[in-house]
Amino acid sequence: MIDLHFWTTPNGYKVLIFLEETGVPYTIKPVNISKGEQFDPQFLQISPNNRIPAMVDHAPADGGDPVSVFESGAILWYLGEKYGRFLPQSPRERKTAMEWLMWQMGGLGPMLGQNHHFSRYAPERIPYAFDRYVKETERLYGVLETRLAGRDYIAGEYSIVDMACYPWCTIWEGQNIDIAQYPNVKRWLASVGAREAVQRAYALGKTVNTVPTVTPESKSVLFGQGRRN
Repeated sequence: MIDLHFWTTPNGYKVLIFLEETGVPYTIKPVNISKGEQFDPQFLQISPNNRIPAMVDHAPADGGDPVSVFESGAILWYLGEKYGRFLPQSPRERKTAMEWLMWQMGGLGPMLGQNHHFSRYAPERIPYAFDRYVKETERLYGVLETRLAGRDYIAGEYSIVDMACYPWCTIWEGQNIDIAQYPNVKRWLASVGAREAVQRAYALGKTVNTVPTVTPESKSVLFGQGRRN
């Protein structure tokens, strides 16, 4: 049994999609980040970076004690390895999947996240920051557009790489992106979004969280944290 510590963010949906795709038994443990539940000492035991998602595998492959995993990319990799699904088996194809997963974790997610912040949530519009992150978002969409030319999916077959990238790109409207300028990305978004497991994951997320995460009251919790001892 998998415990998924989850909230309705792009990173949270990555893992939920994998679990729905595979039918692996799991339980959702909601972590309401707008209320600061990510700072609960018990949660920090499995996610020391106080971010969702995090996961506990109560039946690890080695038969030992439960295994906790934090960071969405690491969780996807762990699950792909354990269940032998949505992760290429040949060394060359796996290398490619690793490259694009790291691209998402190190570039696409963080840069689009900063785009969201300075476009939608910053208390004042800072032109330099806005332009910096919108342009970087456009660059990254361009990289993905080129990668998807002549390909249905990012790393060959549908994989954890698509699961990692899709939740960030499906909210392109909030990133000041004209999706018509990226026809390969638009086609890919439609293909991934049409998958029944993806639709189930998003429908389930709506039952977990029915109110906006970012509100005037929650901004100090989400954006105002410095060092915590």
